[in-house]
Amino acid sequence: MELHHFSVVEMQNNRAEYFYIRDGKAGISTAFKITDKAQIKLNIPRALGATTTVLDVYSENGYERLTEITGEWSGIDGKYDSYIFEINTKDLGTGLYFLRPRLSLLGGELFGHRWAGGIFFDYNSDPQTMMQMTVCDFSHSEPRKIRGGVIYHIFVDRFRRAGIVEVPDGARVIGGEWRVVAEYPEYPGAPLYNNTFYGGTLWGVIEKLDYIKSLGVTAIYLSPIFRAFSNHKYDTADYLSVDPIFGGEEALLALIGACKKKGIELILDGVFNHTGSDSIYFNKYGRYRETGAYQSRKSEYFDWYDFQQFPNKYTSWWGIEILPRINPDKPSCREFFVGESGVVAKYRDMGIYGFRLDVADELSDDFITKIKDRLTEKQDDMILYGEVWEDASNKSSYGRRRRYYQGAELDGVMNYPLRKGIIDYLLGRGTDSLYYAMTDVTSNAPEQILHNQMNLLGTHDTERILTVLGGESAEGKSNATLARLRMDPAHRRLAIRKLMTAYTILATMPGIPTIFYGDEAGLEGYRDPFNRMPYPWKKQEHKLLDHYRTIGRIRTENKVYAEGDYRLLYINEHLLAFARYAKEYAYVTVVNNSDEDILLSFGEEALELISGDCVEEMALSAGVARIFKLSKESYIDIN
Repeated sequence: MELHHFSVVEMQNNRAEYFYIRDGKAGISTAFKITDKAQIKLNIPRALGATTTVLDVYSENGYERLTEITGEWSGIDGKYDSYIFEINTKDLGTGLYFLRPRLSLLGGELFGHRWAGGIFFDYNSDPQTMMQMTVCDFSHSEPRKIRGGVIYHIFVDRFRRAGIVEVPDGARVIGGEWRVVAEYPEYPGAPLYNNTFYGGTLWGVIEKLDYIKSLGVTAIYLSPIFRAFSNHKYDTADYLSVDPIFGGEEALLALIGACKKKGIELILDGVFNHTGSDSIYFNKYGRYRETGAYQSRKSEYFDWYDFQQFPNKYTSWWGIEILPRINPDKPSCREFFVGESGVVAKYRDMGIYGFRLDVADELSDDFITKIKDRLTEKQDDMILYGEVWEDASNKSSYGRRRRYYQGAELDGVMNYPLRKGIIDYLLGRGTDSLYYAMTDVTSNAPEQILHNQMNLLGTHDTERILTVLGGESAEGKSNATLARLRMDPAHRRLAIRKLMTAYTILATMPGIPTIFYGDEAGLEGYRDPFNRMPYPWKKQEHKLLDHYRTIGRIRTENKVYAEGDYRLLYINEHLLAFARYAKEYAYVTVVNNSDEDILLSFGEEALELISGDCVEEMALSAGVARIFKLSKESYIDIN
């Protein structure tokens, strides 16, 4: 098997190659700015005998044909005829579109369908898998401060104890050793107060900034820190107050200042879709002086909520009564969040870098746009992420397409498709989901968004990645069993090796790798709450931790990972290779996903970045990933 000059596998006789061209430069992104000179290049096998070629442009529903563009023949490329299609993006306007090539033959028409990286032609005229195109009109500058670095995701209560803090009434703080599982529901979904705390604080984060920086971190993403009853803080009680058990506003200001001295930005979790029932705004239990919506129809917060039968029947998030849903599209609610003295402005002025929006698909496009506008009002280089679990470029929710990537809303999303693809690949579940993540999901993001994506392997909503890669399945097991279930030494060693490979893939793809605190130290854990155990200080898995630090250093030292071009070179169940391109060099990640060593031979001396060795050939061990720096004109022979 050879990868000559990083070439792709040749197309079969009835398949065509296609390229998106912006201002004369071909790239992988299927999105154009509205100011771009936009072109599609289609290489059609000459054997098909096409007399004319047309590109049909469909609306976002995939069925309404808006226009057709006739291709201009531009020459012969091997066994292909090349055609260029000029797209007038200004006439189309911002939006999501689908494209389908159509060929006229002496014997009729052939219709193109996107498949396996190319276009497959047949006589079926029904719209199937078409090429995608987004036209964007970015109203804000591109956030660039944290590019080329790493995001570190901290669940504050579980990271590090420090400082003297105020413990609210009703809360219980664990003393002494904090590796014990403090509480869990009898079964998933069973009631749990979540008022037991391990004692992590914002002061504790400050104490460990040198450690965090050693991972190559350029941004910290904090789980919610606003005042709330629970340890997870997704049941907000007061958006304008930092919870005193975390150190309050004093600790947040100190953390922002300490981070900036180390070149680290701070991203907060914005839970703007629901509040807690035990909150200033709802005040179901009468804890607060303010008159809450539950208490009176005359409350200033009453119209934030949707009551079917006042006061005990109301809309809540996923039917969880302690999380009544709010409507930020109501004028008073919207003003509270995005007004001149609202929530977004308050924390922006304190010095944060941006927000990650919880359940972004439950917030309206207009509200998200208003958040972005207020966030960037004084400084354009601010970032807004969204929790979106699918390909956000063509996401539909509540019966309509979202416009996350069209220029006025998000700067990136949590890249769950890439997580799924990496896990499936390393666990021997085939290549489909990884191929999808590395082609469709990656290319559908505008370049301005692509390099800011929050790439991840684990979050507070997923099982710990180490457990996923080496632990027993949780299916059919009770929470009491999962609370104490851990891997044996042999499975743990295998999982560590797989995680080192997984993080190498993640961190060399376009976007910004995101570490869920403790993953780099070897934390295990099944579903919530077992995935939220405290960081294991003094008990880290140092082999794994050293690898995370090495990858962080590689990203810091090689600017190609901030915005370098990307190309998938080869993928099958045993081998993965993809490249990032700088001006003179290609940085190639090669993964041996087989059970046997493979021999890599180079046409020149290559620098292997993880070990620092210069090699002309290398035996790549089974289950291992390596990163090679080569000239663009080099090649890799794989035996």
